[in-house]
Amino acid sequence: MAEEIEARIKALGIELPEPSKPGGSYVPYHFSGNLLFLTGQLCHWNGERLFVGKLGAEVDIDQGKKVARVCALNLISQLNVALNRQLDRLVKTVRLAGYINSAAEFHGQSQVMNGASDLFVEVFGERGRHTRLAVGVSSLPYNVAVEVEGVFEVSAT
Repeated sequence: MAEEIEARIKALGIELPEPSKPGGSYVPYHFSGNLLFLTGQLCHWNGERLFVGKLGAEVDIDQGKKVARVCALNLISQLNVALNRQLDRLVKTVRLAGYINSAAEFHGQSQVMNGASDLFVEVFGERGRHTRLAVGVSSLPYNVAVEVEGVFEVSAT
């Protein structure tokens, strides 16, 4: 299946960014039994921060969807590393949680998170369907617009 997922990624014309390094005293992922927890990924591409600002002020919903997609690409990149480049070990995406840097009157967090959710279904099919959290926050590190984290069920081999 890894070859199928890799082929799907290639067929979709998707490029994965380099996985980011931790910016503090934490690890990028952690296994607990058959669950894999991935640290929140910011909207950056190979270390370059993209989309700085608040949704509903400097960033609109359409841009926000693109931002969440970039975060999801970073998650997939981290997932690929955590699974030793064997994406076939993904049993299912359990949950994605999105934190949206929101202006006070912005209420489109769930629409923004569709950018990440849609990508996971696009890449992983049924294994990409998940529960989800989309919450507005008053700020995020470096004033980026979105951060997305994930929990995944994986097989041992």
